[in-house]
Amino acid sequence: MINNKLSPTLEKLSLAFIGAILALIINYFTQNEIRTPVFFKETDGGVQIQNVGQFGDLPNFVEAAERSVHAVVHVKTRYESDDTQRQLLDLLFGDLSDGSKQQITQASGSGVIVSSDGYIVTNLHVIDKSSRIEVVLNDKRTFDAKIIGTDPSTDIALLKVDATQLPFLTYGNSDELRVGEWVLAVGNPFNLTSTVTAGIVSAKARNINAVSSKYAIESFIQTDAAVNPGNSGGALVNQNGDLVGINTAIATKTGYFTGYSFAVPVSMVKKIVADIIEYGTVQRAVLGVNIVDIDAELAKEKSIDVMEGVYVAGLTEEGAAKDAGMEEGDIILKVNDIKVNNISELQEQINKFRPGDKVNITVKRNKEDVLVTTILKNKYGSIRIHNSSKPVLGAVFEELSESDLTKLKIAHGVKVIELNAGKMLKAGIQEGFVITFINREAVRKSQDVQDIISSSQGGIYIEGVNPDGSKGYYAFGMK
Repeated sequence: MINNKLSPTLEKLSLAFIGAILALIINYFTQNEIRTPVFFKETDGGVQIQNVGQFGDLPNFVEAAERSVHAVVHVKTRYESDDTQRQLLDLLFGDLSDGSKQQITQASGSGVIVSSDGYIVTNLHVIDKSSRIEVVLNDKRTFDAKIIGTDPSTDIALLKVDATQLPFLTYGNSDELRVGEWVLAVGNPFNLTSTVTAGIVSAKARNINAVSSKYAIESFIQTDAAVNPGNSGGALVNQNGDLVGINTAIATKTGYFTGYSFAVPVSMVKKIVADIIEYGTVQRAVLGVNIVDIDAELAKEKSIDVMEGVYVAGLTEEGAAKDAGMEEGDIILKVNDIKVNNISELQEQINKFRPGDKVNITVKRNKEDVLVTTILKNKYGSIRIHNSSKPVLGAVFEELSESDLTKLKIAHGVKVIELNAGKMLKAGIQEGFVITFINREAVRKSQDVQDIISSSQGGIYIEGVNPDGSKGYYAFGMK
């Protein structure tokens, strides 16, 4: 007689074996499900399940991050501010100080190395009015940096450190960035060095009124990559690790990242850098038009059929556009071959050029496309390039034409066309002020300013004409 019943021990071993096999099978399919994403594709024959491989189409930022972090630096700044209240007490009651009359504060931001010989791009607001700038590389090396030039219109500044063979980022093409494309923000938020965050391009050509300059130019790349205090001046890079923007601002009610960050496009940055290195100042070209964005109300008022381009509401006398034959009522569609659909996009494209550059502008006139070839000018109506590698007391000058002198009813003088941090700005002189005398000596050309100031002892007394036509008198010491 055969007994088919297994012994208790054998039965337990059999159950354990079967359980182990089941566990292996479940683990295999579970792991396979996690590691191998699938998507469902609807076809005429129903739904197909298609394997897209390990990690699928998820982006990989490792190479871009490794390339970027070594070229993004920590910018540390020091500020010395006068204690005016203590100075007033000193005047009234004698010296009450403990030997220190200045308050020292420190701040920090980020910067991007753009050449192996030490040129670094950052935001102007990161280093503005600082008394010392220190740059810390990702490998912990530290350098003192000097300001080579600034551009208040875009909040960009160029620094230089005395070093060679530095890692640097190559310029990408911000014009080719598309909404939805992945980007990385690299910087030093909250003093957390070499921080990388990822996001997508949320929008382009944003104007958020973040730049305080009178001649502000904004055409920001908007992203949802996390950017916080300390990221300012850092890099926005594409998946190849190419520089496409300089992180500059966030839109927030709390002071911290809430989902919106903004970067100056590299198409503007690289031209600013090139100008500062070559000429000492940014060579800004203007088209000479009064423009407005086209909306439904304007389209109805002006009988505009297609909502595209930028509407020309007026032309500047003797401006580049008027000289080229552009007309009021034209709609600007393209700058060279690049379409523009709002003011920010138009400003971004024009900002790539210098006075004297020839640009083809496509406009719509009477429902037909017209090509207008334009020679761009500077904001003073000239095609002259200003070489100010050695600005005098923070100011850049332009010599006046005979017609300018006649209009102002003066015999000689030079115009202040740019003001950076320095004695003249601190004294209250404005852009557009015409200097006629320094310490009673006549000023006829730009070099006269340098020569007279260099040979002067003690204080400087400046006479001239303010932008509103009134007489202006300014004085300051050289110490």
